[in-house]
Amino acid sequence: MNAIKNVLAIGGLVTSIAACDIQKTEDGEMPKVSIDPGEVPEYRIEKTDDGRAPDIDVEGGKMPEYDVDMPEVDVDSKTVEVEVPDVDVEMPGDDEDVDRVSE
Repeated sequence: MNAIKNVLAIGGLVTSIAACDIQKTEDGEMPKVSIDPGEVPEYRIEKTDDGRAPDIDVEGGKMPEYDVDMPEVDVDSKTVEVEVPDVDVEMPGDDEDVDRVSE
């Protein structure tokens, strides 16, 4: 039952995303990043140097702005009882039955 709920929820999500009308209103810009190289241990099986992480300076950038018009989606769920059939399993009782099953 949970699988059906999941499928319906995912279907509603996909429908709402596919029906979106997105208009880009402004260009963004990536932040400027300068990296000072640090020491890197030599490539060996044996460690020869501890090394250190590089110094990183980041200047602020600006993310693009978007206006998103999403459709309104109502997703409901309900609890339903499902009758499950009884299953009786008879296991072989003696060695002869086991030998016939394994052949």
